[in-house]
Amino acid sequence: MSLNQIPTIPANGADIPAFGLGTWELREEVATQMVSEALRLGVRHIDTARRYANEKPVGEGIRASGVPREQVFVTSKVWWEDLEPARFEAAADAALADLDIGHLDLLLIHWPNPAVPLADTLRALAAVKRKGLARHVGVANFPVALLDEAVARCEEPLACNQVEFHPYLDQSGLLAACRRHGVALTAYSPLAIGRIVKEPLVAEIAVARGRTPGQIALRWLVQQDGVAVIPRSSKAERIRENASIFDFALAEEEMARIKALARPDGRFVSPAWHPDWD
Repeated sequence: MSLNQIPTIPANGADIPAFGLGTWELREEVATQMVSEALRLGVRHIDTARRYANEKPVGEGIRASGVPREQVFVTSKVWWEDLEPARFEAAADAALADLDIGHLDLLLIHWPNPAVPLADTLRALAAVKRKGLARHVGVANFPVALLDEAVARCEEPLACNQVEFHPYLDQSGLLAACRRHGVALTAYSPLAIGRIVKEPLVAEIAVARGRTPGQIALRWLVQQDGVAVIPRSSKAERIRENASIFDFALAEEEMARIKALARPDGRFVSPAWHPDWD
């Protein structure tokens, strides 16, 4: 299957490719190379953030790929310490300046910050869209209650909620809320920081399917309506392997067995500033 056949998720006006390259911890030449390689392979969704400190090399990779800018969906995020309106808009300006790609396709609030009124940040987020810096806007790491509030308060439609999601972490309630609002759920750490590929059940299904454990875990995610995945990799062949998940489907029984792997301690990303999780 050609990677150009990666489907997109319609989300309040945005069409978000269901597979993208995450760039957290990719630095300098590696970031440039992996972004360029991913785009040459057919990936059309690149995810970065101000906090990753790699927007300049990511932008260089986009330009080096030779893929027309209008064919690439680029996401960046504003850090939780920069959510006061003046700082937010400055961060958005800086992100676009570092990327040097004309506009962002999606700009997200990276984490909520209870010290800054959400309504104030949402006004700044909407203003960034209206200024043309970002075609679409959204949030990240928002549990159901905060997502509901953000949708109700934001003057522009939200396209995405980017959150940790993999078989060990039950996000069914949040996914239902995203669907209710027409918001895509983008799954970061979709391989549970590498743990899921060592899971015996996933390995068993992978052998039966003639696939890799990573492909099984990623397929489980994207087979759920409205879910995109952004695994990170520093190897071009692994990017191709990870993206090759749209030419097969898991059976309902396999989907259910993988879902049953969820556990109370299944969340691996929970920094000190995290919100009250669902």
